[in-house]
Amino acid sequence: MLFGLDGVEIGLIIVFLCLFAGILSGFPVAFAIGGSAVISFGIIAALDSSGLLIHQAIDTSSAQYAALLSEGLKPETISIFRYPDLPRIGEPVFVQGWEMALDRNVSFIVNRINERVLAGQSIETLLAVLMFVLMGITLERSKIANDLLTTMARVFGPLPGGLAVSVVVVGAFLAASTGIVGATVVTMGLLSLPTMLRNNYSPELATGVIAASGTLGQIIPPSIVIVLLGTLAGDLYSAAQEARAQEVGCTDALTYLGEPAVVSVGTLFQAALLPGILLAALYAAYAFGYAVVNPSKAPAVEMGSANGEPIRRGEALTWFLFAPIGLIAGFFLLIQVGLIGSQNITVDSFSDAGQSASLRTNVAPDCAEAMIELHGQQAWDAAVAEQETINEAGGVAQSVRLTPEEYEAAVIAKIENAAPIGTGIAVGFLLIGLILTTARGVSPSANSSALLMGAAGIGLGLLIDAVFISPLTTPGTTVLLMLVPLIFIYVGGKFAARLLGQNELLRVVFPPLMLIVAVLGSILGGITNPTPAAALGAGGAILLAAYRRLKDENKSGRIIIQATFAILLMILVGVNFDLRVNTSDISFENLVAFLFAKGMYLFAMFGILYACWTLFAYGVLSPVVRETAKVTSMVFTILIGSQLLNLVVISFGGEHYIQQFLRSFDSEFKVFIIVMLVLFVLGFVLDFLEIIYIVIPIVGPVIYGGTMDPKWVTIMIAVNLQTSFLTPPFGFALFYLRGVAPKEVTTGHIYRGIIPFVLIQVAGLGLLALFPSVVTILPNLIGN
Repeated sequence: MLFGLDGVEIGLIIVFLCLFAGILSGFPVAFAIGGSAVISFGIIAALDSSGLLIHQAIDTSSAQYAALLSEGLKPETISIFRYPDLPRIGEPVFVQGWEMALDRNVSFIVNRINERVLAGQSIETLLAVLMFVLMGITLERSKIANDLLTTMARVFGPLPGGLAVSVVVVGAFLAASTGIVGATVVTMGLLSLPTMLRNNYSPELATGVIAASGTLGQIIPPSIVIVLLGTLAGDLYSAAQEARAQEVGCTDALTYLGEPAVVSVGTLFQAALLPGILLAALYAAYAFGYAVVNPSKAPAVEMGSANGEPIRRGEALTWFLFAPIGLIAGFFLLIQVGLIGSQNITVDSFSDAGQSASLRTNVAPDCAEAMIELHGQQAWDAAVAEQETINEAGGVAQSVRLTPEEYEAAVIAKIENAAPIGTGIAVGFLLIGLILTTARGVSPSANSSALLMGAAGIGLGLLIDAVFISPLTTPGTTVLLMLVPLIFIYVGGKFAARLLGQNELLRVVFPPLMLIVAVLGSILGGITNPTPAAALGAGGAILLAAYRRLKDENKSGRIIIQATFAILLMILVGVNFDLRVNTSDISFENLVAFLFAKGMYLFAMFGILYACWTLFAYGVLSPVVRETAKVTSMVFTILIGSQLLNLVVISFGGEHYIQQFLRSFDSEFKVFIIVMLVLFVLGFVLDFLEIIYIVIPIVGPVIYGGTMDPKWVTIMIAVNLQTSFLTPPFGFALFYLRGVAPKEVTTGHIYRGIIPFVLIQVAGLGLLALFPSVVTILPNLIGN
């Protein structure tokens, strides 16, 4: 053995040194990874051919090995780490020669590129990366961060450490709207760092809070890290649980686990939301606490009011607190008494299939024993009892077509149980009511006649819905009956929008906030998957950026606003009318609705094209597209290069060696802690992309093959990877900030400034470990 080390260990050291040297070489990281894979394979192949790399493998022909098998141990559980006294034999790291390994690597890389880059199942999800990058860069170029920082500084500035708190709030906001760490750090560094230094803020606090807040885009959805990590985690978890089920004698993971072994990107978005907010809250709390302890280093700063009209305390409490609480409480009270509810009378033509047992009990004895150990004896006994009841009833009831009489009876029952006021109309009126009360609070001195007209329209609309609209009323008739209330609401809403637009805070925050709600709401609510939601976000970002640019040039943005309303009207019509025109019995009102929706669609497309032309004419679109192509190309090139490096590690047995080492520990939580420590240390020298695509595929089969919740595992990894942007010497956020920081801010200031925030992230990981429900509560409540 060379240097007394096992040949596989030397191979892993060579791979790491080549990768490290490639990163330091100055070549783009995307190409350095692929190059380090080729070079390391050549070095390992040369040493192996010279007989210098010898792997000490277990002698499977020995009596001791046979004795372990006779005790019931499976070959995959026997390793040199668990049984170091087993006889061994020396063999080359390339057992069949490096030529065979090279041939296999080339074949694998072609298949994997086809599967994961060109035409695989995950390619649709990876398209979300392109859309989110386009969305983020477009919003960043629209100077949204400038407006947000100015406004939030006016809101939080009078507080101790208020400027630092405002940076955290804006960082969280930009994380949910852009997700581009580099752009966020650079923008906030240019805009807020000089202001903080001018107001005698500590350089360490100022630089630390900017760098840390900029990295929130790594965890707060829609996060590119979650998309990339999620596509990988889904495959690893499914394969690892299938292997785990077969090891214990079960046919598949569904039988063993009692549920599908699936984790989706949408579910991970749900799981990441609260941890992201938790980290932002910890950053803000530290900034506030630092200012309380050191008031001279983070003083309160009066930046002016964000509202042009002074508001008395009583008015603020009435319209911003009591009125919204009253509206929301009244809404839920009407739901409780049955006045608001579903008016859906759709009935399935087939009866419901019978409920199967909670667990499959018709399994082999080994599988049954393993399932009892996993789920507990009580759950197993309950499933056995359920299955016996089902068998006595003749088996699981099959779904059958309802007779005309049964179908009609089911429809009549739904009509009788329908609430007087539909939930959709009630929710819409509630939102409009909240807008009216907020507008009243923003400008208490304004003439309230238009707002009262809008409130009267809401009351009249609810009355008409309760008295004249039934579940059998067609959508067209509903629109006609609601015409007068809608006119009243339009007058009040238009006046409210004018009042709200006079408030700087609402004018700046509302448009991107609505875009965030639309994108995240469609994903978290299970309405669509991340790719269409990302496309919606990209389109909305283009409209928002074009409107902002037109306003900067003192030109009308009416077409942009009209196109936005056209999209909303198109969605509303599509939800309430049957737009299928290829049926033989299409009704007149559905035909009119289809033509209206088609017109809205065409006008919306015109608005988006107009927005693109506006951005192109003012020189914004070209750099946005160029930067999007650059970032996306880098991501996918790193994906390909990392596959090469992974295959090199697999070819000489490095992956199997590492997995055997991890599986030698009895506690899976201890294994996970080891992996997290390794990821944390690697974050000092590697970017999150390299860690995701190089390290996670190696350790994934182990950490995803146990009993830990895959959502919790993935979010813990994502938060850990976030530190890779902050930890020196290669923390990218530190480089971004160093490039835009004034001369009086030294690299030492930046390095000292990020230390508390790295410790906060470690503390955040500890909180998530102690309270995993922070990760799982939203997915459990919302569901898929």
